[in-house]
Amino acid sequence: MSMTAGAEAQRLRYNREAVLSATPVRLLTMLYDRLMLDLGRAEAAQIAANWAVASENLLHAQAIVSELSGSLKVELWDGGEGLLALYTYVSNSLVNGNIHRDVERTRESIALLEPLRQAWHEAAQSIPAQPARSTGGGLGIG
Repeated sequence: MSMTAGAEAQRLRYNREAVLSATPVRLLTMLYDRLMLDLGRAEAAQIAANWAVASENLLHAQAIVSELSGSLKVELWDGGEGLLALYTYVSNSLVNGNIHRDVERTRESIALLEPLRQAWHEAAQSIPAQPARSTGGGLGIG
């Protein structure tokens, strides 16, 4: 059973408002959550040999990793270069996993990124909530 057009529009408005009102750290955790959702879907599709769905999810995951890389300000903390290198490695793995239909590369990416997702969620819980500011730049933490 599919959603009605009105219900779908309402869901999209709600999601847009959630993103617009989120703190920078909450945006980061939302990106990681979606990244892991995409990778889980890609893995399942690869196992089922549903290459179109796998590719769609891997491409979306690549876009998220690209956003995380682009918003990372490596000069702000000692671990920045290492995190950027990890993002670059994962990005290359996702591209190759998609091209070669290699579920092991997807699984490796999940294994590398899930601890980061968990760490960002833990960090977000320890930071007092502050409204997001529109700076025109990246997240600066990602």
